[in-house]
Amino acid sequence: MAKQEDLRETALAAIRSEKRIGPHFRPEALTIDADGVATIEAEVETVAVKRLALERVAGVPGIGGIVDRLRVKPALTMSDDGILDHLRKAYYQEPAFEQFAIAEREEGQAKLVRAGLPGAGGEIAIEVEFGVVTLNGSVPSLAAKRLAGVLAWWVPGVRDVVNGITVDPPEEDAPIQIEEALRIALDKDPLFDASQIRVGVRGRTVRLTGWVPSAAARDAAEWDAWYVFGVDDVINEIETGSV
Repeated sequence: MAKQEDLRETALAAIRSEKRIGPHFRPEALTIDADGVATIEAEVETVAVKRLALERVAGVPGIGGIVDRLRVKPALTMSDDGILDHLRKAYYQEPAFEQFAIAEREEGQAKLVRAGLPGAGGEIAIEVEFGVVTLNGSVPSLAAKRLAGVLAWWVPGVRDVVNGITVDPPEEDAPIQIEEALRIALDKDPLFDASQIRVGVRGRTVRLTGWVPSAAARDAAEWDAWYVFGVDDVINEIETGSV
């Protein structure tokens, strides 16, 4: 028990040492079991805090796994049915998904709500519970998997996105794959001109540079980067103001 308590204190210190989180972070629960698996539970302000906290805990020697129960405070309160309705429409209207089947799961039961085109090779299954969106199914590219996750995060009532979509045939992930997915997301965001933003990816860290007209647009570009599955850190060096 002493070792587990030491690991807990080390993990908590690691999170608080991240300047974008700070020393006042107090999770509702942070426990370490005998196998070194950490369970962390809290409501956080942004997806950035969620990702950074998980990354800091994962970097603690002796931590063998993480049970992620961090939830993001939603931009507005929305029912699960409301989230599902928004997400269904987003997937229906997304050109990259027009050939995919769309299914919904409720109380463990799957219901096909749109059949896919023959030979399309894609299905996205959506489940929403207490503001947490769980995505399953299979799509033909990592870019499609990541876009499905970003579109889910864009629904303002969402508290977390668990992206369990598989890619068939499998693709090897790499920084260029993250860059491709982020460029797609930025191009779809109406809050700024994506051609003015440059994207660089090293490992799983994204660096944004360029220019946008406002701080709100700068923040929106950063959130889009955080929403991409697999991103662990975002360095936002986008400039704002008149030219």
